[in-house]
Amino acid sequence: MSAPLPSHGPPSVTLAQAHRVWAGIGLRSFGGPTAQIALMHRVLVVERAWLSEREFLDALGFCMLLPGPEAMQLATYAGWKLHGLPGGLAAGLWFVLPGAAVVLAISAIYATFGHVPWIIAAFAGIKATVLVLVIEAMLRIGRRALTERRQIAVAAAALAALGLFSVPYPLVVLAAGLLGASWSRRAHGEAAPARAPEPVPLAATLRTVAAWSAVWVLPLLGVVACFGPRHVLSQLGWFFSKLAVVTFGGAYAALGYMSQDVVARHGWLTAGQMLDGLGLAETTPGPLILVTEFVGFVSAHRAHPESALAFGLLGAAVALWATFVPCFLWIFAGAPHLARLREWPRLQGALAAITSAVLGVILSLALWFALHVLFTQVSVLRAGPAHLMVPRLSSADPRTIALACVSALLLIRLRWSVHRVLAVAAVLSLLLDLLAHSR
Repeated sequence: MSAPLPSHGPPSVTLAQAHRVWAGIGLRSFGGPTAQIALMHRVLVVERAWLSEREFLDALGFCMLLPGPEAMQLATYAGWKLHGLPGGLAAGLWFVLPGAAVVLAISAIYATFGHVPWIIAAFAGIKATVLVLVIEAMLRIGRRALTERRQIAVAAAALAALGLFSVPYPLVVLAAGLLGASWSRRAHGEAAPARAPEPVPLAATLRTVAAWSAVWVLPLLGVVACFGPRHVLSQLGWFFSKLAVVTFGGAYAALGYMSQDVVARHGWLTAGQMLDGLGLAETTPGPLILVTEFVGFVSAHRAHPESALAFGLLGAAVALWATFVPCFLWIFAGAPHLARLREWPRLQGALAAITSAVLGVILSLALWFALHVLFTQVSVLRAGPAHLMVPRLSSADPRTIALACVSALLLIRLRWSVHRVLAVAAVLSLLLDLLAHSR
């Protein structure tokens, strides 16, 4: 089951220290993939220097090519880079489990009592802080990664392709990779590696694929054997396993496909419940794709009112397993090859272009996030195949803008830690909401 160990890593970092850092990242990873990537860059590259800028960006480009949640896979890769299989498991599990615990608790409260306004109010403040983190990270990463005109051009083209024309993300990446294949010259001032990494034996990769495929599939087959193929738990396992394989382009691409099928095709949730689940997932820590856990819980809870809580827990467990175990398969099978592949001249150029395109994608998502956090109404202007989201200035949310300004002051000017600012923003938002409702 174990992947070959990485060739190097910071020798002073113990696994126990890594556990503490990954736990902190997991507890602070609010705001979807854009914010989570920004947080990891801040911690892993800027604060602790566990990864170099190039290692981080190459890994990000690699993870964006994979199906499933790219931020969780990036964390798993970084953990593997430091401590092999134990490190990858620690990073991936810490990235998912704190948010999964929060989503599970909120799902149970939601399924039992309906809306929970005070939770939504507290998380609204967290969104404001996350927006500041995203903007800060975009400026920092962009300055370091986009050092050539052609890289800036690729990032701008990717931003326009997604933001103006909704070109499918895989096509943007493919085009960037084909263009970058001609960028075979090593970047200016970059020293050649002293020794090319040793090739990974094919047999080792095949053993990793076989072992993690068994870990993924066998428990789900056990569910089918216990409940039958038509049971809601079996259907959830099949649906989310298929989602884990076919949804390229990150969490936002997966959510569009998932929402349609969950509501229209399977009828597991109503459209209103699906929107509530998306809102909860956006405001809780962990990957945005944790909305699958909400779907699993509520679907099984509705299907078995006689044992609602027990089946809700089973539905959540099946959804989590089918969604996230494949991520470990992709990383542990592919990560050992990345260091060697990125030294091939054409692949190096392709990765450089893909990284630039990914930064354009992240900027597109950051703009989308900012529009929907700061404004309650966003309209779409259309001209032929092009479209542009434009906020209605009258719908600006003064409370969120004020909280974002406070967060920016605390984070950037006063250098407060992220978790302190998140806590302050959540409390302030809750107090403002209580004040507004007391009038």
